[in-house]
Amino acid sequence: MVSHLVNTIRNVVGITGNVISLFLFLSPVPTFIRIWKKGSVEQFSPDPYLATLINCMVWVIYGLPMVHPNSTLVVTINGTGTAIEVAYLTLFVIFCHEKRNRRKVLLVMLVEIIFIALVTAMVLTLIHTTQRRSMVVGIIAILFNIMMYASPLSVMKLVISTKSVEYMPFFLSLAAFGNGVAWTTYAFLPFDPFIAVPNGLGTLFSLAQLVLYATYYKSTKRIIAARKEAKIEMNLSEVVANGNGDPKLKTGIAP
Repeated sequence: MVSHLVNTIRNVVGITGNVISLFLFLSPVPTFIRIWKKGSVEQFSPDPYLATLINCMVWVIYGLPMVHPNSTLVVTINGTGTAIEVAYLTLFVIFCHEKRNRRKVLLVMLVEIIFIALVTAMVLTLIHTTQRRSMVVGIIAILFNIMMYASPLSVMKLVISTKSVEYMPFFLSLAAFGNGVAWTTYAFLPFDPFIAVPNGLGTLFSLAQLVLYATYYKSTKRIIAARKEAKIEMNLSEVVANGNGDPKLKTGIAP
């Protein structure tokens, strides 16, 4: 009876985790709409999306029935996440104007795919019990999950140095926090250290990002407003300069 209740709660929390994770994966959509409209990736970094891609692929392996039975919810959301991250990175490559950065993204994606293929082949052929397979893939998953949550650290450093959260999307940080809380809860029904450890740490990383956002939100608005004002003044200066330099305007001679 208790076991059935725990399993039911686990499924409910897992479905909730799937929904929140989907929101996490979709939260950068406004960022990529901005990139699409401007035709440039500007200062946005591909690192969080590369880290999320390898993380999702590893968790797909972990959730396979021949690796960790009864983990369908892990496979469904991470399979979806893999497809979404590939779409984001494709857009990043298209709108990145620096060849060096484009090559870097494509090279990292290729290395990640090769790595996943090797891990899958080795785990399924060299290890013959689901318990050992779960342990090996779980340890790898912990490392990459922590990397995914820690990948915005470079962006956090930029936020602190510029006192602006313009390039740290709020909804991405909020979704990451909700995702960490949901999957940490899921990991205790019953206890799964390979899910609990990285998601517990991820919750802390995401909380730190939200604290930074609250700290620098007002200064960001001031910086953006000042930039717009400077741009308007520059445009007015150009208009005045062009007007003064036009002999027809000086003499008032009609064309």
